[in-house]
Amino acid sequence: MEKGSFKDVPRISTFILIIILGGFLGFGLYFARTKGILPLTNYFPKVELPKTEITQRVVNEENAVIEVVDKTSGSVVALGATKRVFNPFDPFGASRSQNSTIGTGFVVSDKGIIITNKHVVSDTNTKYTVVTNDGKKYDVQRIYRDPILDLAIVQVDNLDLKALEMGDSTKLKVGQTVIAIGNALGRFTNTVTTGVVSGLGRKVIAGDPFSGSVESLDNLIQTDAAINPGNSGGPLLNIAGQVIGVNVATTEGAQNIGFAIPISAVKVIVDEFVEKGTVSRPFLGVRYRFIARDVALLNEVAQGAYVQEVLDGSGAKKAGVAEGDIITKIDDQAVSEEETISRAISGKRIGDSVTLNLWNEGNEREVKATLQELPNQ
Repeated sequence: MEKGSFKDVPRISTFILIIILGGFLGFGLYFARTKGILPLTNYFPKVELPKTEITQRVVNEENAVIEVVDKTSGSVVALGATKRVFNPFDPFGASRSQNSTIGTGFVVSDKGIIITNKHVVSDTNTKYTVVTNDGKKYDVQRIYRDPILDLAIVQVDNLDLKALEMGDSTKLKVGQTVIAIGNALGRFTNTVTTGVVSGLGRKVIAGDPFSGSVESLDNLIQTDAAINPGNSGGPLLNIAGQVIGVNVATTEGAQNIGFAIPISAVKVIVDEFVEKGTVSRPFLGVRYRFIARDVALLNEVAQGAYVQEVLDGSGAKKAGVAEGDIITKIDDQAVSEEETISRAISGKRIGDSVTLNLWNEGNEREVKATLQELPNQ
């Protein structure tokens, strides 16, 4: 072995010793910090975590919905129907009463006045009841069925419930939060669903499986809040707990598409009923089917409202309107939409006159009809 090789031994030993001492020192510092003897220090750059503003906003919105439900659900009621049914296998047996929940309503006056849909209480031979959230039952004393809107006003005695506050549906914006309360499927009382205003000014053909009635409805609020059969007549509320619509329909075969009557169209009727105990509506006295432009061109007839029936004693009958006439204008306004006539009449009063331009077999004539009061249905 060469003598020079022994010179490297102290140098290697010193290096190994430094490594060992460094390891002991690092372990000692780690042990001291984990035991709390020395403070933990983070030598890495700090990363600012995002603030919880989004979470807080979601929590606030949930709390707002809960507050609205607590505030309003006590004024939402179930509409029940009592019918006499017979056993088809025993035609000579006695009938029995059958009760069922068929819809929803909500209180609009401390006089026991409740709003619901007309199709919920459409049968004049049925006895209707109101059932409150705490299970109390009241017999309906009076019903007003509106001929234009799918709307009914029912009144009961001794109903001690707070009226809901009505909002302003003319200021609705697409995307704003709404809450629907109703008796889903006629079984799940005070079901709460939430969503947004999906659209405004919608027109639908509405029906209800409980009543079998179908009608055309205009200027509706569209929402994605779940509205099921049995929810009909319930309130659509904004986040402030104000009623901005009356739930009226859902779309079969589609998801998250429901409709409500704007409360601004309902207010006028409710106010008149609360003040006078009745509602007066002008009517012309015709039943008609709208003929669109393309259909009119195809059949070589005029565009307008094809008169299918003229009611006896009505202003139209007295003016000489006949079945088969086509109303092309009303007060010089072309009948270019299905709701043109009803919209023109709704802005009139009982006793006002309207000018009708009629077409029949190529002949045109003009008549004046006096609007009369529509009898309560």
